[in-house]
Amino acid sequence: MRRLWTPAWIARHALAVVLVGGFLGLGWWQISRAAGGNTLSWAYAFEWPVFAAFVVFIWLREVRLTLRGEPEVPVAEVPVSPAPAGEQTTPTTAFRRPVRTARQPVGYDDSGDPELAAYNHYLAWLNEHPGARPADYPG
Repeated sequence: MRRLWTPAWIARHALAVVLVGGFLGLGWWQISRAAGGNTLSWAYAFEWPVFAAFVVFIWLREVRLTLRGEPEVPVAEVPVSPAPAGEQTTPTTAFRRPVRTARQPVGYDDSGDPELAAYNHYLAWLNEHPGARPADYPG
């Protein structure tokens, strides 16, 4: 329960209370306008409480996730041991490294259309030079 009383969580609790109160107040205001003859306000009278329910749903979900999760450990404090040469290690942090794959050229049969062949050559050149701009194309 201490995790829910940090300054960030107190701000979240206050924001949730203000939003729910504001949305319910706006819903009540729309009901009074609808009772006065404004038919469009009936839709808003039902919409504002839905917004308030959504805020409550998000707040409850975040509270559950925080209470269920492990205490947060800063990334800098996670011990990382060097891997022996040639071995891959699993990351010990919560973030995964991006997967890098080699680009494989795709073969097309463009012998019948010279315009298509030129375009495919252009695309292959762009693929071989990832940092180049289209204006750098020599052809």
